[in-house]
Amino acid sequence: MVKFGTGGWRAIIGEDFTKQNIQLLVQALCDEMRESGKDDKPVIIGYDRRFLSDIGAQWMCEVFAGNGIKVELIDKNSPTPIIMFEVKNKEAYYGAAVTASHNPALYNGIKIFTKGGRDASMETTDLIEKHITKVKNVSSMDFDEALEKNLVVKIDPFNKYIDTILSMINGDAIRSRNLRILLDPMYGVSKTSLQTILLTLRCDLEVINDRHDTLFGGRLPSPSAETLTHLKQLVVEDGYDIGIGTDGDADRLGVIDDEGRFIHPNEILALLYYYLYNNKGWKGDVVRNLATTHLLDDMAADFGTTCHEVPVGFKHISSAMERTNAVIGGESSGGLTIRGHIKGKDGIFAATLLIEMICVTDKKISEILNEIYDKYGYRSMVENAYSFKASQKQSLMKLLYEDKALPEFPYEIVKVSYMDGLKVYFANKGWLIARFSGTEPVLRVFSEMPEKEDAEKACGIMKDFLEV
Repeated sequence: MVKFGTGGWRAIIGEDFTKQNIQLLVQALCDEMRESGKDDKPVIIGYDRRFLSDIGAQWMCEVFAGNGIKVELIDKNSPTPIIMFEVKNKEAYYGAAVTASHNPALYNGIKIFTKGGRDASMETTDLIEKHITKVKNVSSMDFDEALEKNLVVKIDPFNKYIDTILSMINGDAIRSRNLRILLDPMYGVSKTSLQTILLTLRCDLEVINDRHDTLFGGRLPSPSAETLTHLKQLVVEDGYDIGIGTDGDADRLGVIDDEGRFIHPNEILALLYYYLYNNKGWKGDVVRNLATTHLLDDMAADFGTTCHEVPVGFKHISSAMERTNAVIGGESSGGLTIRGHIKGKDGIFAATLLIEMICVTDKKISEILNEIYDKYGYRSMVENAYSFKASQKQSLMKLLYEDKALPEFPYEIVKVSYMDGLKVYFANKGWLIARFSGTEPVLRVFSEMPEKEDAEKACGIMKDFLEV
């Protein structure tokens, strides 16, 4: 079964992530490309370090070639942002990354990109799913034959991508500081790109957890306070200026400051919006998804701009950024991009921009954060992911979205939204969200409040109400 979620199609290896389903998906995409007259340009394909990613990319190539559609294959482990960059650079109609991003090691998947290097919209993925139901035969060509016939061509856009990032950064400011940086790629694919950028900028860089390990060292390849504990320890013990962690395909990042504090992705967004506006003079709106900090709303109001709230899924962020010409857009899970770059998440570029911020301002991250909190007030987010039995999902969905039932909260409610799941807005500038994950079989319950105790309390009330 192939079903797209908020971040592409992801499935358990050997269960639904199989050669048959991969090639079925690609055949459906080929049918859609022919039907819409978009089969005259090559498709850009890349893959990460997960088990079967490289082979999965070859299986995809074989079906495109069997349908007479050319492929440009990045034939080495590549960060997702590089693949999106090349889709944009080549003005391709479609691209794809074989990755399950930050999901556990037993998962793999495929992200589909469209013109401009953006995540495929729901309309596009719905269309592909409809074509899947109509596929009768899969046309395929042996990979080596496809290479011989130039239906598959191997490419390497690495240098163009690196040079583009360097052109957007204040390199002189970074070179003058000689920062000590510790990188944890979490056994993923960010090492070569970030190492090249940061060494070019004369940073003193050390790397941990960079070997090829399809089990990701037994950890979830998602940079969080829990998964970056070793990075945190080393940053403090060895006196690094900053620690950077990136997820499996390098489109998200986590940060440890010089004092060993985990900088939440919400704070990274606030830091960069504050920096872009006050230090680089970039004027414009900001876009966040509905599970991301409202601190951005207060900053935008102060700047005389607007914060736009969209559903979860970076495709919604990139669309809103394009529509509003926003300066920056991002999500609380660690993905962001800025105006003028690719229309998707890029942990490599975000990390480089953070380093520029430290060097240009000559301030520690903690100092800039304190400035922001002193001006706009502190916020604390609590995030929970609750597993549930398959038999529970329909009753939970009915309770939340049909009956629209709510528990009794000890906070005044000013608004309730069902734009994407359930979101409750409180009068104290806090909020709570309950929604089903689009990438994993879990129910996510997040709350942001001025005080952490209140956020934990709100989540607990919802958990008890839902009996999960």
